[in-house]
Amino acid sequence: MAMTTELKDLRARLATVVAIPVTPFAADGAVEWDQHAALVARLIEHGVGVVTPNGNTGEFYTLSDAEKRRVVESTVAAVAGRADVVAGVGLDLPCALDAARHARDAGAGALMVHQPVHPYRSAEGWIEYHRAIADAVPELGMVLYVRDERVTGGHIAELAARSPNVIGVKYAISDPVRFAAVARDAGLDAFAWIAGLAELSAPGYWAVGATGFTSGLVNVAPRLSAALLEELRSGDFPKAMLLWEAVREFEELRAADASADNVSVVKEALAQLGLSGREVRPPSRVLPPPVRERITAVLEQWRNGGWL
Repeated sequence: MAMTTELKDLRARLATVVAIPVTPFAADGAVEWDQHAALVARLIEHGVGVVTPNGNTGEFYTLSDAEKRRVVESTVAAVAGRADVVAGVGLDLPCALDAARHARDAGAGALMVHQPVHPYRSAEGWIEYHRAIADAVPELGMVLYVRDERVTGGHIAELAARSPNVIGVKYAISDPVRFAAVARDAGLDAFAWIAGLAELSAPGYWAVGATGFTSGLVNVAPRLSAALLEELRSGDFPKAMLLWEAVREFEELRAADASADNVSVVKEALAQLGLSGREVRPPSRVLPPPVRERITAVLEQWRNGGWL
């Protein structure tokens, strides 16, 4: 079965800043649903065209099944048809299938499938896991989340040959040379290739084939993420790298200690802007004062630069 025109159009729209919204929590750990809707709406009002509820910045692995379902519903309602909703699904296969069908019924247009967490993975099993999800909701586009360097371009191409609604790859391995090879082996023009390590990876991956990038920073400074995309699209790498410098400290704080504070840094910035609480769920942590002070300094630089 060939890819439909609708899926081709969706694939083209994925070549952008793919926002991963946070899931705000109250002091008692409950999700702040009104705040969640407001944060998603803020992204759309700043021109974001693709959002991924239940991504890692949304603390997917700490949410209950009921919370994951409501996150998708809240996102679809807040987006109100103004952007594409790419719902994150994963974990065991029955759970992923249930979540995929729920996302379809809730109004999402695509899925982002988290890297399988099973400790023992064969290439054939990786293909079968994703094929089962894709085939359960053939009307939805599917984006693969690749964090395992053993996944080759050949594996991706074989999967897509069986399941043509596989239209995108979020590549989150810190190796642009490997990415360049995987993208070309799978088909550079056959998928939306998304740099999955956010703004710091975007220029290098763009140079070898990515046409979009994921972002948690966009929750805080959407103008900054949009400006980086614009400079990459225009081919002005000197200007793109000036923006890269502007986001560097914030993103390095997120990436430190194997990304231990990835979400905490974003939430601390939102808290300082009065947009969300700083609460996270274990195994993440609320940041200590010295790190909070560094974020304060970054926000002041962004404010002075007109990004906030």
